[in-house]
Amino acid sequence: MYIHQLKDWPTFTWDSEKILPVLGNVRHRQGKLLGQMNALGFKLKETAFLDTLTLDVTKSSEIEGEHLNADQVRSSIARRLGIDIAGAVPADRDVEGVVEMMLDATQKYEEDLTEDRLFGWHAALFPTGRSGMYKITAGDWRTTEAGPMQVVSGAMGKEKVHFEAPEATKLPDEMGTFLNWFNQNKQNDPVIKAAIAHLWFVTIHPFDDGNGRITRALTDLLLARADQSPQRFYSMSAQILLEKNAYYDLLENTQKGSLDITKWISWFLDCLFHSMDHTEETLTGVFDRNRFWEHNSEIPLNSRQRQMVDKLLDGFFGNLTSSKWGKMTKSSPDTALRDIQDLMDKGILIKGQSGGRSTNYTLVIPQHNV
Repeated sequence: MYIHQLKDWPTFTWDSEKILPVLGNVRHRQGKLLGQMNALGFKLKETAFLDTLTLDVTKSSEIEGEHLNADQVRSSIARRLGIDIAGAVPADRDVEGVVEMMLDATQKYEEDLTEDRLFGWHAALFPTGRSGMYKITAGDWRTTEAGPMQVVSGAMGKEKVHFEAPEATKLPDEMGTFLNWFNQNKQNDPVIKAAIAHLWFVTIHPFDDGNGRITRALTDLLLARADQSPQRFYSMSAQILLEKNAYYDLLENTQKGSLDITKWISWFLDCLFHSMDHTEETLTGVFDRNRFWEHNSEIPLNSRQRQMVDKLLDGFFGNLTSSKWGKMTKSSPDTALRDIQDLMDKGILIKGQSGGRSTNYTLVIPQHNV
């Protein structure tokens, strides 16, 4: 028997004595983090926000095994928020849909959650009405024709079934109860409410596909309410991805347990706390980028050089070689080498120790002023 089949569903309970100390630590850290971010200059704060939201969108999709192009995600977010960035690129339709949903959740966090709003999110995620090759019901609850909804993880052919969601015929009532609680409940702390909403929505699993991404958008909406800010400086989705196995194991155990969800809330709070550890990594990248451009503001760069420097500042994967430069900038080997040599002469790139075909180059980040 799953928790949604229990007589008192969905009356959740938890041990406040175990939860409140952890919640206090999380709330203290949230306030401290927001204070640190507000002390930054406008441009640095804007860049940190853009980096965090880009991470949130890409990692939420990665949990489902879908790898979005980070440059497209970043460009789509920046364009929609009116943020001017170098090297903006057009975004595919699937990227635009995820970004549209996430921004609606985080930038309009004070608005009520309605059926129509959820249907809009789902339609944005699946604009063709298909998930991969399969036709699905887009912008509406799943139907009985689709059969039982099993929540699974793992690669195709190696799926693991964690639980089975309520029957499709029950969805109008189930979602009516959920939406009424989501909009009317004022007694729970917004962070606790985010933990409950996450578990509750993923249990109902009301759509044919995309339930995980929508669950995490709802979580971000409630965390924005907790912060009373549309700006994100930590990524719950990125942390869930790091703790993915524990996440699915706990979901499965919770579904087969009782309506006492103390263990789930405790894990959620710990995961949220850990997500703030990685804000420091985001800030390091922001500060590096800022120092680099301040130091090199007077040095002329051509469009290819600026494109590649931006890539390197955004966390270029692997080693930069002249052949990668040529492929990414669509330039000849001779042009790539001239571009690289020019940047070395200007002190922007240095050559690695490997030689021959393995020759690679590293960006020079100016050190902190003492």
